[in-house]
Amino acid sequence: MSRFSLAVFAALGWFPISPLLAHHSFTAEYDSKKPINFSGSVTRVEWMNPHIYFYVEVKRPDKMTANFAVEGGSPNVLRRMRWGKNSIRVGDVLAVKGFLAKNGSNTVNAITILLPDGTSLFAGSSYYESK
Repeated sequence: MSRFSLAVFAALGWFPISPLLAHHSFTAEYDSKKPINFSGSVTRVEWMNPHIYFYVEVKRPDKMTANFAVEGGSPNVLRRMRWGKNSIRVGDVLAVKGFLAKNGSNTVNAITILLPDGTSLFAGSSYYESK
């Protein structure tokens, strides 16, 4: 098999899964008319592509809890902004500012995160890319 044939075969092999790898836009998933601010305790951190996620348990006024999945930027973008895998840890109490998902779930696209020591981090939100 020639190198050209091999290259074509390899390229065509990606077509069936390429939609799965497509990057979503802010406006496709989040609602800029639904800002949200909350504070709570981190229960899990997922530092992987295409975006990091961390999960926050929030105590509501009615004494019940709500769990939020918070999306940040890609690990590569966040590393360039001096984030690391240990910037957010399980048990940290954070304040999050962002936008809710259009589908009504407790999923948030984070804009800024206030760490326990008072440091404010830009979360690499795709909100600004959509403007």
